[in-house]
Amino acid sequence: MVLSTAIGCAGGAMAAPDNLEPVAFSELAGWAADDHAAAFTPFAASCRAILENRPPSRAAQPPGEALTRVCAEAVGLGRPDGAQAKAFFERAFRPFRVGTGMLTGYYEPEIEGSRVRTDRFDTPLMARPRDLVTIPDGESLPGVAAGMGGARKVGAGFEPYYDRKAIEDGALAGRGLELVWAEPVDAFFVHIQGSTRVRFSDGSAMRLAFDGRNGRKFTGIGRLMLDRGLLAKGSTSMAAIRAWLAQNPREGAALMRENQSYIFFRKDEKLTHADGPLGAQNVPLEPGRSIAVDRGIWSYGLPFWLDGRFPDGGQIRLLAVAQDTGSAILGAARGDYFVGTGDDAGAVAGGMKQQTGFTVLLPREDGGR
Repeated sequence: MVLSTAIGCAGGAMAAPDNLEPVAFSELAGWAADDHAAAFTPFAASCRAILENRPPSRAAQPPGEALTRVCAEAVGLGRPDGAQAKAFFERAFRPFRVGTGMLTGYYEPEIEGSRVRTDRFDTPLMARPRDLVTIPDGESLPGVAAGMGGARKVGAGFEPYYDRKAIEDGALAGRGLELVWAEPVDAFFVHIQGSTRVRFSDGSAMRLAFDGRNGRKFTGIGRLMLDRGLLAKGSTSMAAIRAWLAQNPREGAALMRENQSYIFFRKDEKLTHADGPLGAQNVPLEPGRSIAVDRGIWSYGLPFWLDGRFPDGGQIRLLAVAQDTGSAILGAARGDYFVGTGDDAGAVAGGMKQQTGFTVLLPREDGGR
């Protein structure tokens, strides 16, 4: 039995993918053993964002009436224990198997940096330029090819925004956009992850959050390195890529420029030290419970049951919440798992690239009553 469905909402509906297979919670291996209270915490955070109509930094499918109604109930529960949270999810949602797809990992880098340029810290992390025009999904501007996500106004028309090479060559120089200075490889990986904590030599720190992108195509350099024989198959972990870049700085600099995508940041002074970085839904990510999904398919706030393994063979059987997205996260059974902050989290995230089972929990139209 398969299902083609939509989550109804006033003024439209969030269409779920065709061919979802309904399953029972009892059919989800490991469901009863999960810490449902740990999953409820990020779910409730997403619900508060939905109920407050908090604008996301990157729009996804609308939540719809059913999810909004379930969210109102969730927020009213306060802090349920594990049994209460499990009962809530089983009452308010129905599980549908999406299929098996790729689960990668990401993290919040914690890097060393400087407030001024130095010989060591010579690569800026930059604020969003005022002339960057973000093109909404499905729209275009005169002079800019369809699918391009960013532009700048030139005369009476528009043209694609500067790519990474042009920016690194000084296209934005003299505008005072430099927020901090980092080592080049660190800066590149901060662009990939979309946020960072920067530590300074005086003991102070700064949180940087995503604030836009140039709209150019993202190219994973791991794939380029594999295709060119720079790394062996099965050896394209983040650690291996970083090691190669460190050993080949000249070639590495040219290789990184082949990823035309460029990210802009803003200082985030609202997050506490204990908070995770903000995801695209504009809520702090929860290590081990937040995932990035394809925003063209899914709504933020939807819970997903994951069934896979970590790089070390450890089991992944847990409930996670869609709170983020990424330009490389495409497809219904595709996710990016937020591991946490710092080098240890980065070591795990960098090795994650496993086939994983995805089951989405869709809200019941009657709220489970």
